[in-house]
Amino acid sequence: MANRKVTYLPELVDNNIELSVRHLKQFFKFGHGKNAFVTKAVHDISFDIKKGECFGVVGESGCGKTTTGRTLIRLYKATSGSVYFKGYRIVAGNRWNEKEIKWKRIKTNRKIRDLKNEMNEKIRVLSDEQGNKEFVESESAKIRDQYNAQIEKLKTDLAALIKEQKEKIAQHNYDNKHVDKKLMSKMQMIFQDPVDSLDPRMTVEDIIQEGLHIQGQYNAFENSQKVREALIKVGLLPEYASRYPHEFSGGQRQRIGIARALIMNPDFLICDEPISALDVSIRAQIINLLNNLKDEMGLTIMFIAHDLSVVKYFCDRIAVMYFGNIVELASSDELFAHPLHPYTRALLSAIPKPDPLSEKERKRYIYVPANEHDYSKEAPSLVEITPGHFVMANSEELEKYRKVLNETK
Repeated sequence: MANRKVTYLPELVDNNIELSVRHLKQFFKFGHGKNAFVTKAVHDISFDIKKGECFGVVGESGCGKTTTGRTLIRLYKATSGSVYFKGYRIVAGNRWNEKEIKWKRIKTNRKIRDLKNEMNEKIRVLSDEQGNKEFVESESAKIRDQYNAQIEKLKTDLAALIKEQKEKIAQHNYDNKHVDKKLMSKMQMIFQDPVDSLDPRMTVEDIIQEGLHIQGQYNAFENSQKVREALIKVGLLPEYASRYPHEFSGGQRQRIGIARALIMNPDFLICDEPISALDVSIRAQIINLLNNLKDEMGLTIMFIAHDLSVVKYFCDRIAVMYFGNIVELASSDELFAHPLHPYTRALLSAIPKPDPLSEKERKRYIYVPANEHDYSKEAPSLVEITPGHFVMANSEELEKYRKVLNETK
């Protein structure tokens, strides 16, 4: 254990990838015993976010957007999968490795039981057919040696797999435990509700500089200067530092939340629906602020939202989530020009139009999975149908989507 190091993948950095998610799963268990049940909030999602880009995640309430963001920043412990930030693994779940051990044990024990039954049956038949006791004993010994060799091989293979998976689990636990705090400080999050995310008993200055204290920076003068700079950067007056959250409007509170994230000088920012609780006029101000900060500070942003029209304006690439899965992933222009998955088309059809005449003619598309898909014969997977455009589909659906693309292009 002394020589163990945190897992690092230099190829991610070489390819300019800031954040990489691999087969991430986040399950929540409720209840105890027979009444316990598991909710699969996020189920096996993978994507990369390149340095300097804005990556949008859209979908209806409860589809797993916020859970994904909170898992990436380690507010939730991942069930399975890995997350790499700047090449270093910062999140590692063990469920897959634990299940691999469990099912391998079950399958091995089942095979051993079948082999023993087969061996005993052969010996029984041999005893019934042969009357020579010495011959029966000699042949039975050969049969036992033959089957015992197979059983020993199964046990050896099982032991090797258990050792391998336990080593991976140990490495995952090490990665989770030894993540560099300075590295994690380069990843910050802006929360959805600007009221609940700010402590009402703390002043604005205390709220913003709390992250500095966590990192061990206690120089009062320097911290105060950084707070002033952060407030100015988000369009607030430095005098606001001595006030409390209840003295501000919703838009100003959200700016305080942004200042709290920016004071850590992050490289990666997770924006969890930062405009959903704000008025329309204030939304535009916050979006413009984030756009300016992105260019000024060279930020990489993961933008979680409901509003597709906002995401189209703000994001370079968009991932559409439904029931914990990414069903479509493409560049912003490509997704709006050639939506393939029925759920994506349903989301786009729900965008209201400002023109009353065209609004009357707008066709609403209702997504009903049971009517759209038949996965009884083949399960779907996220497939790259054209360069950079991924869609969740099986072989039959892929052919259909390709025909649609050929007709529309």
